[in-house]
Amino acid sequence: MKRILFFAVLFPVPFVLSGQRTLSQRVAGYDIRVRLDTEAKTLSGTAVLDWANTSSDTVAELQFHLYMNAFRNTRSTFMAVSGGQLRGIGPGKSDPEIWGWTDIHRMAVTGGEDLTEHIRYYQPDDGNADDRTVIRVPLSTPVTGGQKLRVEIDFTTKLPKVFARAGYSRDFFLVAQWFPKLGVYEPAGMRYAEKGGWNCHQYHPHSEFYANFGVYRVAITLPPEYIVGATGQRIDSVMNADSSQTLTFLARDVVDFAWTASPHYRVFDDQWNDVRIRLLMYPGHEAQAERHLFALKAALDYFSEALEPYPYPSVTVVVPPFHAMGAGGMEYPMFFTSGTVKGIPAGLRLPEMLTVHEFGHNYFMGILATNEFEEAWMDEGMNTWFEGRIMDRTWGPDRSLYHFGKVKAGDGESQRLRYTQVPNPSIAEITRPAWEFRHGGYGFLSYNKTAVMLMTMERLLGKPTMDEIMRTYYRRWKFRHPCGRDFIDIVNEVVQKNHGSRFGENMDWFFDQVLYGSGVCDYKLDRVSVSKVLPPRGVHEVNGSRVTYKSLEYEENLFHSRVIVHRLGEVIMPLEVKVFFDNGDVVTEKWDGRERTTEFSYQRPEKAIAAVVDPENKLLIDINRQNNSYALQPKKGIFRKWSLSLLFALQNMFHCFTLAFA
Repeated sequence: MKRILFFAVLFPVPFVLSGQRTLSQRVAGYDIRVRLDTEAKTLSGTAVLDWANTSSDTVAELQFHLYMNAFRNTRSTFMAVSGGQLRGIGPGKSDPEIWGWTDIHRMAVTGGEDLTEHIRYYQPDDGNADDRTVIRVPLSTPVTGGQKLRVEIDFTTKLPKVFARAGYSRDFFLVAQWFPKLGVYEPAGMRYAEKGGWNCHQYHPHSEFYANFGVYRVAITLPPEYIVGATGQRIDSVMNADSSQTLTFLARDVVDFAWTASPHYRVFDDQWNDVRIRLLMYPGHEAQAERHLFALKAALDYFSEALEPYPYPSVTVVVPPFHAMGAGGMEYPMFFTSGTVKGIPAGLRLPEMLTVHEFGHNYFMGILATNEFEEAWMDEGMNTWFEGRIMDRTWGPDRSLYHFGKVKAGDGESQRLRYTQVPNPSIAEITRPAWEFRHGGYGFLSYNKTAVMLMTMERLLGKPTMDEIMRTYYRRWKFRHPCGRDFIDIVNEVVQKNHGSRFGENMDWFFDQVLYGSGVCDYKLDRVSVSKVLPPRGVHEVNGSRVTYKSLEYEENLFHSRVIVHRLGEVIMPLEVKVFFDNGDVVTEKWDGRERTTEFSYQRPEKAIAAVVDPENKLLIDINRQNNSYALQPKKGIFRKWSLSLLFALQNMFHCFTLAFA
């Protein structure tokens, strides 16, 4: 213990990094030494935390996450809500190996007071006294604005049997959210804070993570046969006298540190520009290595073009074994887990989709470090939209998700279908905090509806404007902590610059309905009717004289065509209606979409034969596109319309399967 503390004091994290280019405001740095007991499934560690109070406030307490305490017993909030399962995976509450926890043995200010006896469990979200995933630690000497604090922590973590993001399965380990982790102190004006305070939520099944940027130096001791992948770069490797090995990793400007270990990994090293790629797979999956690597490079290329090049020196991809499926589809800085199964055909691009999606979190969770507890859509939804863009560009918009001959579907369209085919799309608004989705809706709203919202925006505003919005947002807020209002302000700024008042004073009308509201968009082309225009008959007064009309027809035929459109949903969108006539003429009408029903009427020699609402498919948010057209004489190919519905159902089934990983 003394040796470790001497090392931490002599070589504090900021000193190790002197002369390195700084990408973020490094608020919290960790120097951790940990030993993995592969038999007991425990981690014994010491951590030295350096925290800088970058606000002008005087802070009188610290708050920490103890995430592994979510698996301590059935009364924790995580277990009580999830029932011992996450994303359809889990052994249930009765499995004797499921349990995990973190115990703090000692916490002290370096050279100052011992804080151990002051630790108190705290439940800021639900008041569940049995939940131990957050602690608060009062300080007898508060930390004033601009001051730094160093805290030493001795802890033990028992890893649970993996079913929810972290843990072990046999001799596979995914070690994530494994150490006492400081919350984020938000001064007034940061995100939504009206006054300074800690943002440190409990661990819930749907919520994920939020943390400060910092520097991590982590030394891991474990048996020599184990292969390790981790956040950051390995900077040292030592064989110890007891035949164990100690591997040391360094990661700069990241919000978290995770790692994996197994004696069975097959290692595939590769390169993208100056970025070192390491892929870890289990035996039997080696034939799929190129699929994962190709997908990762496609994502690196796309993000480099659309936002900025990947700023870190390395990225590690982990494909867990099938018996550790619960560890698949998770994201950490410079490190993520994908997923696959043996023999998966090339036409089913599940490995590619997972790789693209989880890597994308390096930008939206890692660099644009939003608060996933409170605004999951800013990470999961934006990332899902980018996933669709990358998949569709790389493999084709009609086949990027799966492709088996004529049976095929694209990733982008799958996002829309996932949203539109749920039983209750109005169950909640997208912006609801993640842990408040107690009765459903988290997945298809945070992921899919957000992606569809952004796709609709892109079609309304045009791709160049949407690309500029995302580049501006990324470059202005990278390595910071933006909130939803920050993104909307940039949307309004760019739209006003590029389009003036074409879309109104700002785009708040759009977000108020689709983001902050729970209503649906549904426009219906109700009917097209045509009647012959006949001359007036009977006795009429014309210029003071009585005139009797007897003719039954005009010399030339005229027809009265009526096109009726209904707004069935609550959401109001500007749209177009295209009307087709029997002589080949096409008329495009513009409608603000506000009234519950509207009519377009024509009196001309040609008959209207069909009409389409939103003919350019701009309103992907429209919940039911099958009611968007009407023809007086439906084409014989109407069977195709229903066969497509069957295909969409099949597509949705495939997509649901992927949620076990994503």
